Amino acid sequence: MSRPVLGAVLIAAFTSAAAQSPPDAPAYVLNPQRAWQNWTLNCQGCHRPDGAGSDGTAPSIAGTVSKFLNVPGGRDYLGRVPGVATSPLGNADLADLMNWMFWRFDKEHLPADFEPFSAEEIGRLRTQPLRLEASPMRAALLKKADESGVSGK
Repeated sequence: MSRPVLGAVLIAAFTSAAAQSPPDAPAYVLNPQRAWQNWTLNCQGCHRPDGAGSDGTAPSIAGTVSKFLNVPGGRDYLGRVPGVATSPLGNADLADLMNWMFWRFDKEHLPADFEPFSAEEIGRLRTQPLRLEASPMRAALLKKADESGVSGK
């Protein structure tokens, strides 16, 4: 693909993302428009636009991603999963994207005392990426969340 064509494709993706971006976001999402664009360009290819995930590539986050914030080790897990730890995004953009994701895909399980991810926290967590252990760790953490009757706000 030539550079002008690639540029046009990227502009179309940003324009499409802008048209679909939710109009509101909580104050802890510093730049919801940019978070949506980063989601569109870096995450939704595998996690799908609705967060439903793709068999064999990326798990669903819709209705589950905030559950991790309610169990010991879950927050660290989210900062260490391969897609986060190896993301090309900078720590500040990634933190904002993560905070937006909780609001966008799983408000119902967001803890009442939720503390947004910071760039520093994401930077620290992503230095220890999960590999093969990510999937069994996910299952164990979600089981703990379900057993404890996790509920959000």
